[in-house]
Parts: sequence; C-alpha cells; structure tokens
Amino acid sequence: MFPVETGLAPSVGKAANAGETRQAASLREFMHEMGIANSVLEAVRTEMALHPRTYPCKVGVRIGEMAAIDQDALRFCFEAIIQETDLASLELGIEVCPRRHRCQVCGREFVVRNYDSRCPQCASLETTCISGDELELAYLEVEEDGSSAVGAKSTQ
Repeated sequence: MFPVETGLAPSVGKAANAGETRQAASLREFMHEMGIANSVLEAVRTEMALHPRTYPCKVGVRIGEMAAIDQDALRFCFEAIIQETDLASLELGIEVCPRRHRCQVCGREFVVRNYDSRCPQCASLETTCISGDELELAYLEVEEDGSSAVGAKSTQ
C-alpha cells in the first residue's frame, strides 16, 4: 500500500425539478454516484500509471456523512463500471466519517449527534465543523511485479 494524494471534490445534491417523476429523480441521483465511481476509477488508473509493474487490489474512499452519497449506489456503480475490464477484481472500501466539530471556547473536538453542535464539555454553541463532508481517495492497495493472479485472464 502506498499513500495517494488524489482527492475527490464533494458534489452537492440537486433539488428535484418541478414535475419530475420519482423514477427520473432516482435515476438523476444514481448518476451522481456513477460520476463519483468513474472519478475513483480514473484516479486509480492515474495512480497506477505512476507505479508501473503494480496491480491495484483495493481502493478506499473516505466519505463524510454530510456528503450526500448513497454508499450502496456508489458500490453498485463502481462494480458496474469495472465489470469486464482489466480492473474487474478491484475492490472498493468505503469509510464513513462522522460529522465532527471543534469548540472555539475550550478546544474540545467531538462527534455531532442528533444535529446538536453544542460542546459536550463546556456547552458552548461556538463550534466549527472540522470533518464530515469529505469525499476523498483514502488509499490504494497494490500487488507488485505480477506476484498475484488478481486480474489475470485465464489461458484455458
């Protein structure tokens, strides 16, 4: 495994258009995850170009709970776009990051629960969001020098 510096920018969901059917709205939201899955795959290919003689086994993404991304839809889209490609065996790992705040008064960092951003230590409402909206490539696990049959096509 080696560090990956490629980040993915979070997207903001769009409000449904007037008169849009529920199915059309669902498809539009599904396309959001398809674009993210495609960006992850592009980042993997870019990173692999920098590390010849390696094969990616698993890619991990870090998603904040406020990023408005459906994990199941993202996984489905990712699996759909790698199917029947040289990366068909690539696994997707998803780490969900909770919304965290830092108190401006006492400095305590804490997880926000039930939308209550009050500091649990000093009860101040002067807090700042420090995580929970991420969407980034967290890691890429690789096999070196073709030492694995992962992704290899059968000769039979």
